[in-house]
Amino acid sequence: MIAQLRVDDRLIHGQVALVWTKELNTPGIVVANDNAASNSMVQMTLKMATPTGKKLLIRSVDDAIEVFNNPKGKNMRMFALVNSVTDALKIAQHVPDIEGINVANVGRFAEGDGDRTQLSSTLMLTAPELAALKELVKLDVPVFQQVVPSNSKTPIANLLKNA
Repeated sequence: MIAQLRVDDRLIHGQVALVWTKELNTPGIVVANDNAASNSMVQMTLKMATPTGKKLLIRSVDDAIEVFNNPKGKNMRMFALVNSVTDALKIAQHVPDIEGINVANVGRFAEGDGDRTQLSSTLMLTAPELAALKELVKLDVPVFQQVVPSNSKTPIANLLKNA
């Protein structure tokens, strides 16, 4: 079961490692990212950022979907991280047991001059990401923005009203 699927450009960083892992109280983190799954330097960096005592799995998005749907992990709470809304949508469409999707930080560190729609100070989406986000909110799972646990959860549907 995915306790939270978090969309964050940076994947694992201080806020995720120190605050969210404690808040969610999950034994491990699953990074679902095609680049990280095939790049040993990224893997090493993610491993160094993982809190002591937490297990880390780094898988491609497709392989992560298999992990989440494996009956052996049915009762294990997992904290899942992706760095794009499109990857979150793909996982949400194929994994039935997700407690919530936190679209926290997307587009602030993106390269290029592409047009972006700013939904909040931490959400700046390209047209394909915005389309994926609109599809995500149609699914039967809570989709919200909550940068840190002390912030209130803002439903993404509310942010889309201004887009």
